[in-house]
Amino acid sequence: MSTFILRGRKVHGGSAAGEALVTRGPLGGYGTFDLETGKVVDLNHEWYGKNVKGKVLVFTTASGSSAWTIAHQALRFAGVAPAAYVVRHNKPQTALGSVVARLPCVTDLDRDPTEVISSGDRVRVDADRGIVTVEKKSSPSEKSKQ
Repeated sequence: MSTFILRGRKVHGGSAAGEALVTRGPLGGYGTFDLETGKVVDLNHEWYGKNVKGKVLVFTTASGSSAWTIAHQALRFAGVAPAAYVVRHNKPQTALGSVVARLPCVTDLDRDPTEVISSGDRVRVDADRGIVTVEKKSSPSEKSKQ
């Protein structure tokens, strides 16, 4: 299993770890999640049917209005929030959303996180230091060697 570090800029401090859920597209707010379960209900999103609870969400940018913030805060209140955000292009939605949802968030990384992190990788976010540590999941060929 290989490990590497990305360096970026803190949006909101704190630290968290979890399994990565990655999209190269934008992440929405209202209409994207079941706000009681954390399950993605947007039929047009590649995460449809997946649950964000405890995951490190890795995405390109936010889409939608300031309601994005309210939806992500509602996930926190329901106890089904993600663990952290790793975002390629920060917008006011992700900045404010990470603050009100109290989630560590890092942006402006030295490499595109949506290109080098895969869903299922183990990710540790130390937002105060702007560091994202990625442990790549084992590929099927690596598992057969073990």
